Amino acid sequence: MASSELTSARSPRVVAARRLAKRAFRTRERRFLAEGPQAVREAVAAHVVGRELVREVFVTREAAARHGDIVTPAEHAGIEVHLVSGEVMSALAQTVTPQGVVAVCDFLDEPLADVAAGAQRLVAVLAHVRDPGNAGTVIRTADAAGADAVVLSGESVDPYNGKCVRASAGSLFHLPLAVGVPVDATVSAMHARGLRVLAADGHGDLDLDTAIDEGMLDGPTAWVFGNEAWGLPPETRALADEVVRVPIHGRAESLNLATAAAVCLYASARAQRQGAGR
Repeated sequence: MASSELTSARSPRVVAARRLAKRAFRTRERRFLAEGPQAVREAVAAHVVGRELVREVFVTREAAARHGDIVTPAEHAGIEVHLVSGEVMSALAQTVTPQGVVAVCDFLDEPLADVAAGAQRLVAVLAHVRDPGNAGTVIRTADAAGADAVVLSGESVDPYNGKCVRASAGSLFHLPLAVGVPVDATVSAMHARGLRVLAADGHGDLDLDTAIDEGMLDGPTAWVFGNEAWGLPPETRALADEVVRVPIHGRAESLNLATAAAVCLYASARAQRQGAGR
């Protein structure tokens, strides 16, 4: 790491990185920004074990002193690490209070055929999910629940949106990801791999508790989660083997997308572990 700082937001390196805040430039370059120590730490860790996806890291002098666990592995892996001024970091960051470290990373997504090729037992499918915070939280939840992959339909938000990357809290770098895949093609691929496809919908005919009790979650499962405002359209519901609702035992009108996804994914994870024990 050079001892001198990049102090101009007009530096060609900085300008090129800043442009990745816009989807058109991300799509053209197939690169995105990961901001904050958690995201950058996980990106560098993935790079170190062979994925080679981090192109460069920008870090303030103060953040470099705090986060040697990021800077040192990055330098050992041959990643360019640039010291930058606070002004430059503010220009690069997409948050009000930057945490002093940003990485430029290659896109992570793979073709659906590659994502579905492994021994899949639990997959999260986001159909028409538009809010980047929700999408990132579902990716994080899927990772925590031990899911094998996440698929985002063509109508869903860009997972490389800065808010989505931050909401995933580094989990974006842990899971195989397919992007822009039609829902019907995703369901066909899941069926071909022997997964039961369950659509999560508040108006589903099947109660989640009943699905658990009847052993429906014991086997390989793909959960389909819909739009925050209007859920799943009839044509998507029709593709699923079952449409499942999370029971509301209290007086709440409904659960938000990320909470419902957490309940469903953890229900499957627990059922699969218990089934394997039996």
